[in-house]
Parts: sequence; C-alpha cells; structure tokens
Amino acid sequence: MVHPSAELYGSDRMFAESVVALAERGWRVVAALPEDGPLAGLLREHADVVRCPTAVLRKSALRPAGLFRLIVDSVRAIPRMLGLLKDSRPDVVYVNTLTVPQWILMARMFRKPVIAHVHEAEDEVAAPVRVALAAPLLAAHTVVVNSTATRQSVTAALPRLARTSRLLYNGVAGPGHVVRLPAHVPDPVGLVLVGRLSPRKGTDVAVEAVAELLRDGHDVTLDLVGSAFTGYEWFEKQVRSRVDELELTGRVSLRGFTEDVWQAYARADIALVPSRVEPFGNTAVEAQLAGVPVVVTDTQGLPETVAHGTYGSVVPRDDPRALADAIAAMLDDWPHTRRIAERARTAALERFAPATYRAGLAGIAADLLVPDRER
Repeated sequence: MVHPSAELYGSDRMFAESVVALAERGWRVVAALPEDGPLAGLLREHADVVRCPTAVLRKSALRPAGLFRLIVDSVRAIPRMLGLLKDSRPDVVYVNTLTVPQWILMARMFRKPVIAHVHEAEDEVAAPVRVALAAPLLAAHTVVVNSTATRQSVTAALPRLARTSRLLYNGVAGPGHVVRLPAHVPDPVGLVLVGRLSPRKGTDVAVEAVAELLRDGHDVTLDLVGSAFTGYEWFEKQVRSRVDELELTGRVSLRGFTEDVWQAYARADIALVPSRVEPFGNTAVEAQLAGVPVVVTDTQGLPETVAHGTYGSVVPRDDPRALADAIAAMLDDWPHTRRIAERARTAALERFAPATYRAGLAGIAADLLVPDRER
C-alpha cells in the first residue's frame, strides 16, 4: 500500500483507514511512505512501514524545471521501488492518490492487481493535463473514487474509466465527545476552519467573511487550524498581511497544525469549509460528527458531504459576502441551526462510518484475488 506523504491531513488519514481496513481482516500490509513522519507512527500497529522515496507529481512538474526534476527523481526511485515489489511479493498493490502514478505502472509490470484510490478532481487544469493525470488509471484494475464529483472528473477526462471506477465515501471516525452548542447565540461566536493554509482551501475567503460580519455588527472570531505546504509559505504571509490590513488581529488566530482536530471543533460554534477545490471534504464531515454547524461551498464534492444542503449550508465558492450571510442566517435562527447540527451528526455517523468504508475497501481488494476468468 503506497502513499505519497507521512503527514496527517485528509488523504493521509484516509490512507490509515485503508491500511486498517485490510489489516483487521487478516491481510499482511506493507505500507510504503516516502519519509518518516506522524503517519508512519500511526500505521506501525497495523502494518510493516517501509521508507521508499518516490517522486511525487506536483504542480511544479508543469514547468520545464519541475518536469526535469520529476523525471530525475523518478529514475532514482526505480531501484528501491523494484526491490520493494520483489521483496514483499504482494497479492494486491494499493496506490493512494494520483500523485504517484509510477507505482501503478510498475505494479502492472509485475502483473499485480492494482487498486488506484483517487482523492483528486482537477477540473480547472487544461484538458490535456487532465487526460495525462488520468491516463495511468487505465492500468489499474479498480479505480476507487471518494465522491460522485471525483468520478465525474476522471471519467470526463477518460470515459473508459467509468467501467472500473467504484464510489466509496470516506470513512471518518468521530470524536470521543460531542460539542454541546449553547442554547443561545454565543458571544463572541467562534468560527473555525480546519485545513491547509492554501488558496484551494479558501482561507483568505474566510478572513474576508469575518471582516464582513464584523462590519455588520456580529461579534465573531476565527481560528485557522493548519499549516502551509512547503513552497506555500507565501500564502501564509499573505493571509497574515491581510489580517493586519483588515485590523483583525485578535479576531483571527493562526493556530498551526494539530493532530487532535477535535480540540479545534470543541472550541467552535460554527465550522467553515470555504474551499475552491475539494473533491470530498473530510473536515465538513468532521464538523458534523463533532456536532458543529457547518457552511461549505458549492465546489466539487463538498455539497455531497452535507447532502446538498440538508445537513449544512451551501454557498457559492470564492464569495466572502455569501459566506458571511450564511453564517449570519445561522445566528439569526440559532434554535434551527442547533437542530440541523444534531440531525447532521446522526446522519454522518451512518453515511461516513469507518466500518462501512473498511468493509467496502476490503471487499474491493478481495475481489481482485479472484482470477480474471471467474470475475
């Protein structure tokens, strides 16, 4: 089972769920990570964790220098990847995300069944790039997608993938304790955004929405819980500068990364997921499981996490005014907001149950052990 990171964000945590899904059903799991990190420690109870440096496909590869570096790193990684495949002698190879396509191709060279798990929906890149990103998936026996939006994205690029794609919503474990919302509107209202500091996550949109709410007379604060990707430090500086320009110091707090996201939700009254790009949205599910009302944008798979508005508010992406208005509407009818949060938690416990996810993935893997002629 291969993953391109050793951190503990959304796709990383889902990789851990995938490892557990197979390990608890008796599979011997070898988890290949490019480096040591928090994820490795989490996995060691369930898998043999090995460090296998792998070239990771990033946006920088769209530039000549980045593409050259990707090619060089890929060539250097081949001996270690080949050695791991020979030594582990896998019955099935599971490749998590689109960013390590070399593993799909190499596993097929060894004639191994391959599961490719897609967490990305790159709808806004040029059509040739979308096709290039999706092309390695043609070599996979099964393509697992985390939302209807993700399936539509990959099949729009390559319609043939419709035959091998399987929808499996992420399984998200809930907290030990549920947030008990106050009977009356809190003063101040605590907002939280859990996720990378990234333009994709709409961090800047949330900051602008706070400014709008304060101008309207609403007493709010915002916690930004997450760190920036390496190379995106510029965006964190930009957010901090904007906070200063809007005189929001003391209102907006950059808390950094935390492994225990439930502490962040425990301090919150409303959760924001204002992403510009979001194939699924684990944080939207986490907020519901914590019992916190949530506002999401209408981008890609996010509406699916709240059943298209049944269990949370859905607003246009990249629109601070709309985000502020949705928050204000929640505050204006707080009893209704509390009822929706309660219903959302009950529904999320069923819709995104880890047990359902694990059973689904284990079934997909088991199917690949059946000879082709018997399928």
